[in-house]
Amino acid sequence: MQELLSAQQLSLTINRLAHQLTENGEDLSSLVFIGIQPRGTHVAKKIVEAIAAIHPNTPINSGFLDITFYRDDFREELHIPKETTITFSIEGKKVILIDDVLYTGRTIRAALDALQDFGRPRKVELCVLINRTFNRELPIQPDYLGIAIDTTPAQKVKVNWETEQALLY
Repeated sequence: MQELLSAQQLSLTINRLAHQLTENGEDLSSLVFIGIQPRGTHVAKKIVEAIAAIHPNTPINSGFLDITFYRDDFREELHIPKETTITFSIEGKKVILIDDVLYTGRTIRAALDALQDFGRPRKVELCVLINRTFNRELPIQPDYLGIAIDTTPAQKVKVNWETEQALLY
């Protein structure tokens, strides 16, 4: 087991991502932050908290998206649906999809499909905490990333939110 991000590094990375997501001066009312269930929700919560600290008293549209019924691997194992909480319109907004680890790209493809049920965003960007640069199966790349690492298919990357560490197994 190898530590990729310590608790301090994870906190700094979340804060850096929050600054990057808002530094272009775009009005926050035109941005929507959506964490992909289940693990992207933790990253999204932390990023939205950091953005709220940078921009106090500014409403931030954020929610969570369940992709269970849009996955293409549902035959391999039983997936239990999570909750989707999108209580605002994404029509004409810039949507920032947030996930913890980008690996094959299939989760993001499923999220893009699921997102279409909520309207047509002006633009969709991807923010990931960890980008596993090898073994991508689809042409999907993050617009914002915490760290990029080279891994083999046998390795696993896990963000442990209890200890606030990112680990490579």
